[in-house]
Amino acid sequence: MNALLVDDSRLARTELRHLLRAFPEVTVVGEARHAEEARTQLRELQPDVLFLDIHMPGETGFELLASLETAPHVIFTTAYDEYALRAFEVNALDYLLKPIQENRLAAALAKARAKLTAPVPALAPAAEPEPEEAAPTPLTEQDQVFVKDGERCWFVRLADIRLFEINGSYTQIYFEQHRPLIPRTLQHLEQRLDNRVFFRANRQQIINLKWVESIEPWFSNTLKIKLRGGPEVEVSRQQSVRFREMLSL
Repeated sequence: MNALLVDDSRLARTELRHLLRAFPEVTVVGEARHAEEARTQLRELQPDVLFLDIHMPGETGFELLASLETAPHVIFTTAYDEYALRAFEVNALDYLLKPIQENRLAAALAKARAKLTAPVPALAPAAEPEPEEAAPTPLTEQDQVFVKDGERCWFVRLADIRLFEINGSYTQIYFEQHRPLIPRTLQHLEQRLDNRVFFRANRQQIINLKWVESIEPWFSNTLKIKLRGGPEVEVSRQQSVRFREMLSL
């Protein structure tokens, strides 16, 4: 996998190059300081993946992409989280916030690898059944997820989310003082979340165990859990049994 690094900061390029040494399948074929230099490098080197900063002197990373007839797979690298929505609108593979964490870089490269190694679909008979939908990719607590609610959007680490709660046909997310709604079911989220960190307390709620402040016995041998920053969550009888078994010595 050949990569081109585009960033006006020499230090940022050096740090990213250093991080990429941990991934032997990646070869850094070039670096560029601004959009014009990047265009030349793209024509000459034909990289598979473009690590692209957004704020650069002259043209922004978005303006560079808009000027290209074709582009490699793009992974944005930036210190600003407010452009996440726009990044995914231009089909970026990922959006890495500086300072870049190695586990986030690994996840981004996994996406690039999957794109680059995906087989070209062959012509199939008309009666060929459609393939089953792939299982959702599991997430770690250090992964960042893009959340949009109306006109507002966030890029938030899963470790900072203390509660997922059903709200009508949506799921409400609790982090900091925010309570955005996302069009996802708890069942879908449960399949993607690390069950060592996120626990299904009942039919309506999934809690982050690392945000538990206190636990007390409740009615009918159930438990009540208080999360730091609130709220209190009543654990169902069946899940109370599982909670005790899971966290006992």
